[in-house]
Amino acid sequence: MRELISKTFHRLKVNSVISDRVGPDLKPSLNKLPREQHGISRQHISNAALRVMSQLHDHGHQAFLVGGGVRDLLLGGHPKDFDVATDATPEQIKALFRNSRIIGRRFKIVHVRFGRETIEVTTFRGSHDTVESSQKEVHRKNQQSARTSEGMLLRDNVYGTLEEDAVRRDFTINALYYTSEDYAVYDYTNGLQDLSDRVIRIIGDPETRYREDPVRMLRAVRFAAKLDFDIADDTAEPIYRLASSLRDIPAARMFEEVLKLFMAGYAVETYQLMREFGLFQPLFPETEHHLNTDSDSSLINNALHNTDLRIQADKPVTPAFIFAALLWPAVSHRVQQLKYEGVGEIAAVHQAAQEVIYRQQQFTAIPKRFGIPMREIWELQFRLPYRGGHRAAQLMEGRRFRAAYDFLLLREQSGEQTDGLGQWWTDYQVADEQQREVMCQSVPGHKKRRRRRSTRRNQQHRDVH
Repeated sequence: MRELISKTFHRLKVNSVISDRVGPDLKPSLNKLPREQHGISRQHISNAALRVMSQLHDHGHQAFLVGGGVRDLLLGGHPKDFDVATDATPEQIKALFRNSRIIGRRFKIVHVRFGRETIEVTTFRGSHDTVESSQKEVHRKNQQSARTSEGMLLRDNVYGTLEEDAVRRDFTINALYYTSEDYAVYDYTNGLQDLSDRVIRIIGDPETRYREDPVRMLRAVRFAAKLDFDIADDTAEPIYRLASSLRDIPAARMFEEVLKLFMAGYAVETYQLMREFGLFQPLFPETEHHLNTDSDSSLINNALHNTDLRIQADKPVTPAFIFAALLWPAVSHRVQQLKYEGVGEIAAVHQAAQEVIYRQQQFTAIPKRFGIPMREIWELQFRLPYRGGHRAAQLMEGRRFRAAYDFLLLREQSGEQTDGLGQWWTDYQVADEQQREVMCQSVPGHKKRRRRRSTRRNQQHRDVH
């Protein structure tokens, strides 16, 4: 892959040299890679994306593939998601596609649906600086832009040109454009060079761009993990100082970002980079506080590793299991503390789960559809040891048993001591009915119930007398 993009870049005839750091206040220079000098084939581009570009072109608008789709095509990949950028406004886009809707308040986006596939279409973004020409003033009237006192963008609906859009993107490797009009790749920010050098580099002043949107720090480590790229020194340096600004991001948005971080097939590498740059603590502060034992740290690593393997094998994964693992160190420590204070075990589990989830909701919102099964997985960790008599059969019939059993094996794999409980449940699941009965009767501490003698006849005898 690296050789492919190196060859692609070295075929490029450089029209101009631009600085390593391109900011919104600078005029970008175009490096245009013609059709014969890159390996992008329309066969690898979604028909829906090609239709969107064609429709926009037919109505006199510019339209380009942009972002990760172009980046991955140049790297020889086969991206599943494609984004389109255009000079058409959201309202104009919606008018052209009946199967579309406008979403977003911070920055308006149009989703154009073709069956199960959705193409995300955005209008070229412009600079937030004062508009100089009257022509641009007319184009941008009624558009909204707002920042906090710390510089974070609250609204970003300022529209501009293709060149302005390029320098408003986050990283140089994501600011590459491809159009089906002349089949060329457009590079305004030296992204092709960074792609060849395998470097993640933010566009503009790093601290300013991170303050505009702190999530860009998470995107930096996510792309570095996904692509196995290095983060440029000037792009990495402010992350250590600004990591705490992630707490200013709405918890609902952070939940979606966590899914992108840990449910894309490279969660282990992402987690390691997050810990290295101090980005895990703002998202999971209580977990970070309890990551002081090998088993706690191993459990999260093992859970993320198993998640990566399932995704690579095209098997389903659920956020409930991932969050159960990420928050387990905090829950298990709180349970032990409550038990020491005299609270019963199951009551302690319920109280610990409630407290930990409540505090975590301040940082990453967890929808009920995931929060409820997550709590059930935790509770079953304390019910699975009680398996004598008919309890084992009843537990195995529960809908969360399989997830709880997998979680139990994960705990054992990570070094937690469970006195062979995982192996017992493994054997129980493959045993026949007679073997299961023997296993349940042999559970340490289990006492076979004595049948109570009926006292009805004795009671009747006493009533007669």
